Amino acid sequence: MNFQKGNGIVVRRARVIFFFYLLGISGKIFTSDIYGSIKKNYKMNLKKIEKGVRLIIEGIGEDPERPGIRGTPQRVARMYQEIFSGLETPTEEILKHIEGESHDEMVLLKDIPFYSVCEHHLLPFIGKAHVAYVPGAGKIAGIGELAKAVEIFAKRPQVQERLTAQLADMIMMKLKPKGAMVVIDAEHLCLSMRGMKKPGSRTVTSAVRGIFRSKESTRQELLELIKQRD
Repeated sequence: MNFQKGNGIVVRRARVIFFFYLLGISGKIFTSDIYGSIKKNYKMNLKKIEKGVRLIIEGIGEDPERPGIRGTPQRVARMYQEIFSGLETPTEEILKHIEGESHDEMVLLKDIPFYSVCEHHLLPFIGKAHVAYVPGAGKIAGIGELAKAVEIFAKRPQVQERLTAQLADMIMMKLKPKGAMVVIDAEHLCLSMRGMKKPGSRTVTSAVRGIFRSKESTRQELLELIKQRD
């Protein structure tokens, strides 16, 4: 398995105007900076989502009043509210840390399961995240906070490269560690069930910061720990 090295981020601009309409998001609310900032107290517009889903049902030639489909717009709206709930969490509230407690040994939380949605086709990508850092500024994060950060960033329209970088950069910004590294391994349904139709293929991305980038032995130690299985 080959892991990407370096700070390079692939920025892919998607044509998602209709999707933003479904979520009731205007350009004034959504910003595309690396942290995916969302205005405080933002709430999704479920009525707009319902209208958009009804248009899709009509567009594919189905009858939106057919008994089996009649409640689908409402169900999809509630589902979107759940799977995109990360849009309603301000970035500054992610990754709370503990002041005054630190050490200089690597912290790794691996095999964190997550579900996200690719912003290009609105199909899921599913996988595991491995998140590591080496403390260095008297700040540490609870293990649960690392898992929560993965969940929040994953529950937004995403591309895997950006999700990986957001997690690493958030750790660097909030904890001021000596370094951070995130590796994500996921299967994309937009590749498995459509297009090339290659089920089982995996995409692996990494974001490497600080000591993990400058010190190969630290990076290799992490990769070996990730590969270890019980």
